[in-house]
Amino acid sequence: MVPPLEETREQSESFGLLESLMLTADGIEAFLQELVGRSSTLIEPAMSCGITTQYDGQPLTVASSDSKAAALDEAQYALDEGPCLHSMRTAQVVDLADVEEAARWPQFLKEARNQGLQSSLSLPLMVQQKSIGALNLYSFDTAHDFGSGTRKEAEVFAAQASTALFLALRQIRSDQTAQQLEQALTHRSVIDQALGIVMGQQGCSADEAFALLRTHSQNNNKKLRFVAEELVARTVARRTS
Repeated sequence: MVPPLEETREQSESFGLLESLMLTADGIEAFLQELVGRSSTLIEPAMSCGITTQYDGQPLTVASSDSKAAALDEAQYALDEGPCLHSMRTAQVVDLADVEEAARWPQFLKEARNQGLQSSLSLPLMVQQKSIGALNLYSFDTAHDFGSGTRKEAEVFAAQASTALFLALRQIRSDQTAQQLEQALTHRSVIDQALGIVMGQQGCSADEAFALLRTHSQNNNKKLRFVAEELVARTVARRTS
């Protein structure tokens, strides 16, 4: 079935906007911040917006348009209930048209009313039929009837934001992996230097030198790399004194 011309145009414009943000934003964090800024203006009047994902098993706000959105996200994480968590965990759209009339998630609703929330819309961010997060729109001005047109526009944007978030998370994990690899290589280099020092001092093999370092590490309850760093530092200090 061919999508209506208007829907195709909206999807094209939405994708073009996200592509432009990805090309011009200064880093992943800035890109996500720009994304929620644009998301908050999807519905008139403009709403607060946050993007929730799960990282290392814990819910996390990767970007928010303002402190009000961030506070509501954090309240849900602390209580382990609320529309953004439900949307992310179940891949369902959660429409709270009027917070005063809602009854689900009573602890969250109590906090939300205290913070002045009137209505919210949470949409799952999906990649390959798997939910990786939620786009959360919060209205503090008035109860909001998210009609079919409004929902449709938000869902189109959320579909594109899903890909953007997936790419951002993949980049973050790639950067972390590269950093961990760099640290591992640095630690390996220091250990190799320490092994060379022990071999020279004791006239032993590499395996014997490693066993000596490991024994010293265990006896002093220190990680092997710390023992190696201390040995290299002492040796350098003696040579330069």
